[in-house]
Amino acid sequence: MSPASPGSTPTRVRVYGGLVLGVVAVSWAAPLIRFAEAPSLAISAWRLTFASVPLLALALLRGRSELAALTARTWGWLVLSGLALALHFATWIASLQYTTVASSVALVTTQPVWVSLFAWVALSERVGPRGLAALALCLAGSVLIGARDFALGGQALWGDVLAVLGAILAAVYFVVGRRVREALSLGTYVGVVYSVAAVALMVAHLFVDTPLTGFTPRTWAVLVGLALVPQLIGHSLLNASVRYLSAPFVAVTTLGEPVLATLWAVPLLGEKPDWVQLVGGGMALVGVLVMAREEALRQPAPPDLVPAAD
Repeated sequence: MSPASPGSTPTRVRVYGGLVLGVVAVSWAAPLIRFAEAPSLAISAWRLTFASVPLLALALLRGRSELAALTARTWGWLVLSGLALALHFATWIASLQYTTVASSVALVTTQPVWVSLFAWVALSERVGPRGLAALALCLAGSVLIGARDFALGGQALWGDVLAVLGAILAAVYFVVGRRVREALSLGTYVGVVYSVAAVALMVAHLFVDTPLTGFTPRTWAVLVGLALVPQLIGHSLLNASVRYLSAPFVAVTTLGEPVLATLWAVPLLGEKPDWVQLVGGGMALVGVLVMAREEALRQPAPPDLVPAAD
């Protein structure tokens, strides 16, 4: 879903379809990461580096005038968004070394709670009663999925803490993206933000004793796959959606990710969810549907959506 030019209005089906495809794409991240035999920081760095190179080249080729017109304030927001994205991946990918895919992804997608808080403070975006109920249901379902880890403690509990930190940082990334994307094309935005995140993670390796090379061919293939599917397709579509839909709604919709990631993990990793995790996933899905209906009711009657920047 490319950014709309002034005067163009993407159809409702295109906007919501892109959001769904984005969620499906990002849901493959956790299972793929489990197949990468590399440190979590290296996985984060290479995922964003491989994704940022073509996007930055495209931004420099097609968005030079847009980049030249950016103010120092906007550059500050872009750097903040990139740093938040880098820290999000660093904490969340590390969590997968300590806990299950179901628990990690469920907890990292509690980000709607944090998005709603940050969006209320920074963007004056309020959530209606049904939206609040949907948020509560989604949060309860996500916590229920990861409840067993809290009882286990130790490494599993540390993985949960890292996943929640990843959720908070993802919320910062979403809210800043909502503010900046009102006046910036998608290609320029992701080209800059992904590059900032990639550079930050590469620089971080100067201060830690973890390798960046020497991995198996399968690991390199997984790293490229992470860049292509969850990052280039998934996150880019989520960024496109946040231009037309509210930040809380986009974040709530991503709660479909833990359900899908859990399903992929069954045949690929042999991680079978128990009834507690299944009930939690069902609660999260119901919350997503409620929030989707709430957002649809707030949209104007015509089938086309008007870009926020216009």
